[in-house]
Amino acid sequence: MTDAPTFFLRHWHDLERDELYALMKLRQEVFVVEQNCAYLDADGYDPQARHLWCTAPDGGEPLACCRIFPAGVKYAERSIGRVVSAARVRRSGMGRLLMAEAVRRLDAETGAITPVRISAQKYLERFYEGFGFHTVSAPYLEDGIPHVEMLRGG
Repeated sequence: MTDAPTFFLRHWHDLERDELYALMKLRQEVFVVEQNCAYLDADGYDPQARHLWCTAPDGGEPLACCRIFPAGVKYAERSIGRVVSAARVRRSGMGRLLMAEAVRRLDAETGAITPVRISAQKYLERFYEGFGFHTVSAPYLEDGIPHVEMLRGG
């Protein structure tokens, strides 16, 4: 992608119905259908999250999205989860732009690097290391997929 994406960040109660539908659709296309993993994506945490996503500069469907949680919801630290990119933009740098934006916004809130914890698919460890995360757990299975916990700034 040559043009910079447009980013949106909304609390659950500020999401429009069509925005929520598009975000859930993208997550399910990748995590449920593409990864062939039967699990409940609507896990009850969406109302406690801020939802960050990006579209092409002229709008349209989400190209990548994630959830951002305050400390004490998923982990003692703030956290980022459900990081996903649409298949059509993979290897374009879109996922990297999304994570950079998520980390930038978290750091801007406090004016410093504060601890952020994630549960990462094991094969993406190097990707997240590029944002300052380091592995803090042994590998474990989550929905049949190897994961590790990673921490940044802690």
